[in-house]
Amino acid sequence: MPSDTPQPCFVLVRPQMGENIGAAARAMLNFGLDRMALVAPRDGWPNQKAVAMASGAGRVLDDAVVTARTVDAVADCSFVFATTARQRGMTKPVVTPERAMEIAREKIASGETVAVLFGPERAGLENDDIALANAIISVPVNPEFPSLNLAQCVLLTGYEWRRQSIVAPAETTELAGTEWATAIEMDKLAGHYEDRLEEAGFFYPEIKAAGMKRNLRNMWSRMPLTRADVQMLHGILRQMVRWKNKG
Repeated sequence: MPSDTPQPCFVLVRPQMGENIGAAARAMLNFGLDRMALVAPRDGWPNQKAVAMASGAGRVLDDAVVTARTVDAVADCSFVFATTARQRGMTKPVVTPERAMEIAREKIASGETVAVLFGPERAGLENDDIALANAIISVPVNPEFPSLNLAQCVLLTGYEWRRQSIVAPAETTELAGTEWATAIEMDKLAGHYEDRLEEAGFFYPEIKAAGMKRNLRNMWSRMPLTRADVQMLHGILRQMVRWKNKG
């Protein structure tokens, strides 16, 4: 059975290749979606090529609803999106995948049922299919090559759905078992280098020494160092001093 998580149903209309159905199922599960409907799959159903391509997302295929007509697949839906890359001469809102999934989340949260139609690989949805939709999803692709693979379109839409449901930081840093250096650790590192540079006669002339030390500390403060980095820099300096003394 599909999960109880509120979500849209992704409807693959007359899909032509089992491999693309399987890839679409895999893309859906990547982003927490498991409600699939299939309208008149060309090669029949079930399809072993779809199962092989799903690669671990077989339960999406197991629970897929199969219908003969598009209208049957969306019969219980109160809002339907249709994906298309071509102008269809119909008066309908046209939205990006991001905006479509924002709308979908709002409607599902208020108790409505939502579906997204994806057309067959060769020519996309027919106008009769799109006539069933309340809005059109249009991906801002290269106009000179607008055709998207079925699974790619499913993945794009699924990604935007997922983005609406989780807060993902735009950038993180993998610290690999360490932590960021603290202010006192940075202060001790700066002091260590100042002491050794002082012994080496680096701060010359004396009148500029204070400014040079300030510049060095400013440089250290701009470096996002971890505790491991600080320990390594201490070790480098100690080894250089030992090497000099041996000479």
